[in-house]
Amino acid sequence: MGAASSRLEKALGEQFPEGERYFGLENFGNTCYCNSVLQALYFCVPFRDQLLEYYANNKSIGDVEENMLTCLADLFSQISSQKKKTGVIAPKRFIQRLKKQNEIFRSYMHQDAHEFLNFLLNELVDILEKENKSARESLPNHSSQKTSNNPINGQLNGSDKELAATWVHKCFQGILTNETRCLRCETVTDRDETFFDLSLDIEQNSSITSCLKNFSSTETLNAEDKFFCDKCCRYIVPALLIVYVPYKNGSYFSLQEAQKRMKIKKPPNILVIHLKRFKYIEQLQRYKKLSYRVVFPLELKLLNTVDNSDLEYSLFAVVVHVGSGPNHGHYISLVKSHNHWLFFDDENVEMTDESMVQAFFGSAHEFSGNTDNGYILFYESLAEKS
Repeated sequence: MGAASSRLEKALGEQFPEGERYFGLENFGNTCYCNSVLQALYFCVPFRDQLLEYYANNKSIGDVEENMLTCLADLFSQISSQKKKTGVIAPKRFIQRLKKQNEIFRSYMHQDAHEFLNFLLNELVDILEKENKSARESLPNHSSQKTSNNPINGQLNGSDKELAATWVHKCFQGILTNETRCLRCETVTDRDETFFDLSLDIEQNSSITSCLKNFSSTETLNAEDKFFCDKCCRYIVPALLIVYVPYKNGSYFSLQEAQKRMKIKKPPNILVIHLKRFKYIEQLQRYKKLSYRVVFPLELKLLNTVDNSDLEYSLFAVVVHVGSGPNHGHYISLVKSHNHWLFFDDENVEMTDESMVQAFFGSAHEFSGNTDNGYILFYESLAEKS
């Protein structure tokens, strides 16, 4: 890495960003899935800033219990505080903690980068929420507040809601709305759910825009998939028996035809898109990798998916899966930092060109042999950036 480091510094020259560090991560046998995601998260500036602030606020506290959050904060602090501008760091402590925390990652088999990202973000949230709860309970008059504010339904008051929303939520969490419209009475039923990333089905020779359009396309529920509309149907459920009440014209209502669609109600500041490149093939009785060509733009508008279609995002990281199948291969990442694109392959860090992103769209032909495909995309809201 020494020669590569000097090449990178030479390539950037006087354009090397002040205070920035570009470090490769050592691979411990099969940890490329982890390294590629960590690089994407490190160059997710809002996330990194919050994590380093967390580290600064907690480093003076003695005997802090080691967990995924403290290990990640320590790793990011190590990178950002290096005297050298480039080099290699061994994330040994973080990997050891990851394997201790989750047995899935203990083996030397090929792991899934998306599965790791999901686990990591949820683990960080769990730790922060427990710390927030502990901080809340240590506040003066907590017991009296608990009695007056939390009598029956467990609803959080305003200040508690702020504590409950962690900085991980503020970076990555969005809200999806599942809308179902009854085709008999036109009543729309909404159900909200939160997400940290969007998993999109992909098609050959498509784009992120078309994948998002399909994600939010209207689906008709009929035949065996009919929808039970509360407004149309009044029912009693003693044990497992459903009794339908006749409507005024004498007809009996049960399940109704309906239209269903999913849309983004609240877009996240950092939009993570997971392309579902591994599909279970029934005839083969196994998963197959889809190396389909899916174009992902540098600037993305959430057309047909969100009410505010003017909302724009900018691509800043791509985790790439290299290999022909789900059970073997390699992960690398492309990252944008201070208007420069960098290529991270474990210990190796190189400067690259923006056009390099196109090399990872996928293959337009099934048997072309191109297996270097974009797998997880990281977009930052331009509104958040400004």
